[in-house]
Amino acid sequence: MAWWKAWIEQEGVTVKSSSHFNPDPDAETLCKAMKGIGVMSSLLSHQAAAFTFPSPALTSPWVQGHSRCIPAGTNEQAIIDVLTRRSNVQRQQIAKSFKAQFGKDLTETLKSELSGKLERLIVALMYLPYRYEAKELHDAMKGSRDDVSGFVDPRLALQDAQDLHAAGEKIRGTDEMKFITILCTRSATHLLRVKCTRNLHSYFAERLYYAMKGAGTRDGTLIRNIVSRSEIDLNLIKCHFKKMYGKTLSSMIMEDTSGDYKNALLNLVGSDP
Repeated sequence: MAWWKAWIEQEGVTVKSSSHFNPDPDAETLCKAMKGIGVMSSLLSHQAAAFTFPSPALTSPWVQGHSRCIPAGTNEQAIIDVLTRRSNVQRQQIAKSFKAQFGKDLTETLKSELSGKLERLIVALMYLPYRYEAKELHDAMKGSRDDVSGFVDPRLALQDAQDLHAAGEKIRGTDEMKFITILCTRSATHLLRVKCTRNLHSYFAERLYYAMKGAGTRDGTLIRNIVSRSEIDLNLIKCHFKKMYGKTLSSMIMEDTSGDYKNALLNLVGSDP
């Protein structure tokens, strides 16, 4: 049944690896899409060197590479088109190519070029998944997340639900130690959510809905759930969202967000079920 599980997981993914992927042109596209103040400064210093030592400097691949990257201003849509249509593994390769070609850290450059909600979303995409989850948990513990009071690690909740189910169905009796460990060491909010883990997709659909329902948007919740599930099961979450609330996730995003931030979210969410 491994093939069936793999097929289901692939069907749930909204952001897939780009075919015929090459990180070098993507890195160059991103460079051209940004103002590149740091890159320009480096280029000017190389041009000054070229004035003193014309022959070797003018033929330098470094100078030639940077001369192709002289943007007139930030092109947010170009950044969105590249980074929301590549898998996380591919984004990491683009970051390495960007560093190799232009001597700059891609994430830090993006931070300097973007702002607000779009910056928060794009930077989230650049984290390795496990680092992003660790960061979110750290922020929650500091109280800097926008829904700290309701934070639950869904994977831990799922594992706890499975453990409790198994502990209660042991042929020779209940595994009391497992019950005690979970019930005494988990938060009240976590335990309330354990009961929802038999349908994890409904849980995430609910989180996304209430992130946008009512006055104001809980952007941290919206970004975190879309980014973290886009390469896992966001398509399946979208189906549950529509069944539960009678509208599509994309339509609610379109109503509740705007501009480049909206476009980036819609790219990650993909087409309606």
